[in-house]
Amino acid sequence: MWLVTRTCSATRRLIGELHEPDIAILPIGDRFTLGPAAAARACEWLGVRQVIPMHYGTFPQLTGTPAALRRLVEPKGIAVLELQPGETSS
Repeated sequence: MWLVTRTCSATRRLIGELHEPDIAILPIGDRFTLGPAAAARACEWLGVRQVIPMHYGTFPQLTGTPAALRRLVEPKGIAVLELQPGETSS
């Protein structure tokens, strides 16, 4: 099960408890969206084992990076799947 998250923290916790998703697709740009630290917290609340970062690096104001997210979540056993445009994963 995957999840694109644009919800409040209470909803993320509820989704984690009810649906037990394996993977999440989370924004990490840190300007208009979650940043890496908030996305890392969302990963914990959701209880996912893998996260795909999105909405980052398209213009200078978006300072969050997959590397920053990776530093925060990999020690907790959460893998970061950094896809390139057009790339897929199964």
